[in-house]
Amino acid sequence: MFQIDEFLKGAVELHASDVHLKVGQRPCLRLHSTLSATDSPVLTVEDLTGAIQNILPAHLEASYREQHEADFSYSIEGVGRFRVNAFMSQGYPALAFRHVKTKVPTVEELNLPLCIKTLATAQRGIIIVSGTTGSGKSTTLAAMLNHMNETKFLRIITIEDPIEYLFDDKKCIISQREVGLDTLSFQTALKHVLRQDPDAIIIGEMRDQTTFRTALAAAETGHLVLTTLHSGNAAIAIQRLLEFFPAGEWDQIRLNLANNLQAVICQRLIKGSQGGVVPAVEILINTPTVRKLLEKNKLEMLSAAIETGTEDGMQTFNQSIYKLIKSGMISQEEGMTHASNPQALRMNLQGIFLDESRRILSTI
Repeated sequence: MFQIDEFLKGAVELHASDVHLKVGQRPCLRLHSTLSATDSPVLTVEDLTGAIQNILPAHLEASYREQHEADFSYSIEGVGRFRVNAFMSQGYPALAFRHVKTKVPTVEELNLPLCIKTLATAQRGIIIVSGTTGSGKSTTLAAMLNHMNETKFLRIITIEDPIEYLFDDKKCIISQREVGLDTLSFQTALKHVLRQDPDAIIIGEMRDQTTFRTALAAAETGHLVLTTLHSGNAAIAIQRLLEFFPAGEWDQIRLNLANNLQAVICQRLIKGSQGGVVPAVEILINTPTVRKLLEKNKLEMLSAAIETGTEDGMQTFNQSIYKLIKSGMISQEEGMTHASNPQALRMNLQGIFLDESRRILSTI
């Protein structure tokens, strides 16, 4: 019989970030961003069915039977916590685990731009951490929350599905709420969150217009809201938010964003020269220029505003990757693979920098 706890313990000892279990295959680990099969026996239906029965929380059993999918957290004493997705694949059970480290990393340890610490101390507004699946959004959000906890006296409410990092109160009073255990749903938790006297609200994921309307309402009444969103870059994140709503509401939503957005932080993880992964980070800050672009519905110019806003703490993916290559943290080959504009990056590395973005912005 497959011993799930023992296998996860071994995976953690090997420093695996992810574990993938599939019927008819050997268990696989993700080590330093690369998938590797183990020498464990091929998994059977009974192995996976038994593993899911052993770890699935009781409150999710009915929904898993009906929907064939469940997200939850799983802890093993002395080993650590895991973010888990149980699902069906071609009629067979499957499991995906993400190891969640118990120590909350700092902004410096993650090699994130230091201006992110400044953003985390904002008084009000909305900060969005965006990126694709597996880009480290939740870890960056945790690092920002950790900085807040160490530097400010705040009442913080988190709404997560599931909780990934556990926080001890330092200067802040933090109440972490897990969907399914502490509240029925994101919508239920958000309905009551403003009655819980928060200074800051952490929403694990911006999922729909209800979530975003609550975030806007909180920001407009003087609260700070931090959340994550799936998007490929910072400019696309704005469009993704608009798409939560009917097109007839987009003008009003853009104006609300212009008044309440603090920043969009978007990241991509790149294989490091010394092993592991390094974040390339694009940062959009709601400067007067960005606010004007939002108000005038000139979203196509946001990338140009980011590129020319370095003095305000902004940077594009290309600018971030350029710095990482120059510092030796990533190879030029890896950088080119993840660049938004590989041709422009190649020119930059040759010492050629065009000023096209300033010309574009001069037209507004």
